[in-house]
Amino acid sequence: MATLSFGQALQSALDLAMQKDEKVFIAGEGVGVSIHLDPNLPTHGLLDKYGSRRVKDTPVSEAAIAGLAVGSSALGLRPVVEIMFFPFITLAADMLVNHAAKLRYMSGGQTVFPLTVRVKAGVGFGAGCQHSHNLEAWIAHVPGMKLVFPSNPSDAKGLLLSSIFDPNPVIFVEEMLLYWNQEEVPEEDYRLPLGQAKVVRSGEDCTLVAYGGAVHTALQAAESLAVDGVSLEVIDLRTLVPLDENSILESVNKTGRLAVLHESNRFCGFGAEIAAMAAEKAFSRLKGPVLRVAAPDIPVPVSPLQEKFYRPGPDEVIRAVRKTMQ
Repeated sequence: MATLSFGQALQSALDLAMQKDEKVFIAGEGVGVSIHLDPNLPTHGLLDKYGSRRVKDTPVSEAAIAGLAVGSSALGLRPVVEIMFFPFITLAADMLVNHAAKLRYMSGGQTVFPLTVRVKAGVGFGAGCQHSHNLEAWIAHVPGMKLVFPSNPSDAKGLLLSSIFDPNPVIFVEEMLLYWNQEEVPEEDYRLPLGQAKVVRSGEDCTLVAYGGAVHTALQAAESLAVDGVSLEVIDLRTLVPLDENSILESVNKTGRLAVLHESNRFCGFGAEIAAMAAEKAFSRLKGPVLRVAAPDIPVPVSPLQEKFYRPGPDEVIRAVRKTMQ
C-alpha cells in the first residue's frame, strides 16, 4: 500500500497499463506537458518514461482526439485519450456517439473496440459554465458506451485499469477537485469490476445514492443526521453504466426510502433514472417519495458565491432526507 492522491492513483493505473500492454498509449491536449507541472496530475512523468511514441500531445481539437481514439482502437490499439473539460466532449460527440458506441454492435459482437476517454469534470474551481457543465446524463443515454465516475483514489485506480482493458468504449470521469485527496492505495495491478456499486456507509432509515465528489457531501450529511438519530445508508455508484440496480434495490428494500444526489442539473439528470427505477421495481417498499438533490437548472456561474449556491451541499441533502421521512 502507498499513500497516493486521486491524481497519483490515476497516474499509477496509466503507468501499470502501459507496462503491461504496449498497445496502450495516451493522447490529449497537454498530456506530455504536465511533466513540468503538478505531480498530482494523472499524466505527470509519463512522457519522460515512455516517450512521444506512446504519450502524444495533440492539437486543440477534441474531434481529432476522439477520431484518433476510434481509428486506433479499430486497428487493434488501446487508446487512452483525454478531454480537458467535460463540456468539450460535445465537440467529440460525433466520433464517440456515432462511431465508438456503435461499432461493436454493428459487427455483431465479433470485434472489440477498446478505448478509454478520460474527462475532467467538476464544479467549484471558478472556471465558468463553458468548463464546468457535467454531462454524465447525456453520455448515459448513449447505448454502447460505459460510464465510470469514481469518488476516491483507491477506486479510481482499480476502475481505470478495468476501463482500459475493457473491450468496449468507456468514458471515465475525473472530478478535478478530488485530484489532491489522499488515501492508502494498493501498489499492484488490481481491477474493480465495472457495474458494481459500494455501500460506503450502512444505515437503516434512508438510502442516499451518489457518485463522484457528491459522495463526500453525502457522507457529511450522514454524519450530521446521525447526531439526530437518523441512520443514512450511502451508496457510491462508482459506475453509472452499467448501473448496479441490485445494490440500490437491496438498500431501498431495507430502508424504505430513497434520495439521490448529484452535482449536475436536476432536470433530466441521472438521478431521474434512479428514481424511475425505484418507482418501477421497489414501489411497494417505499414509505415516502423518492427525492432528488441536484444543481439548479442554470448554467454554472463563475462567481465563487454563486458557484457555491449552485453546488448542492449537506444542508440540501439533510432537508431532502427529513422530507422523505415525514
